[in-house]
Amino acid sequence: MAFANELQGLIDELNISVPEMYGSIIASPDGMPIVHSLKGGDDKRIAAMVATALGLGKRICESVGGGQMRETTVAGRDRHVFVYSAGPRGVLAVLAGPEANVGLIHLEARSVARRIEQVLATA
Repeated sequence: MAFANELQGLIDELNISVPEMYGSIIASPDGMPIVHSLKGGDDKRIAAMVATALGLGKRICESVGGGQMRETTVAGRDRHVFVYSAGPRGVLAVLAGPEANVGLIHLEARSVARRIEQVLATA
């Protein structure tokens, strides 16, 4: 499970880079949690929901000719969830409040999602 330690390190780096985050999770596309830094909530349920959001985003992109789905956002009054494709074997989700710097989240999370894809490709 050395790859899990590497993925946890990526999550930890992301949390340090974006202090406004409430947590993040890496899940498989079928909704199983791999690693997370959630500060509450059910990691299994959240993993399943972000995998579903990824799948729905892929279907929407296919239906409208949008190409390969890269990311989607669900914005609520008190929390935002940013979902990023991390290749065929992973999905990254970042939870933050509405006051968070969205540009910084995207900058850091997109980079981490690419690194997650590389780690999962060799796992």
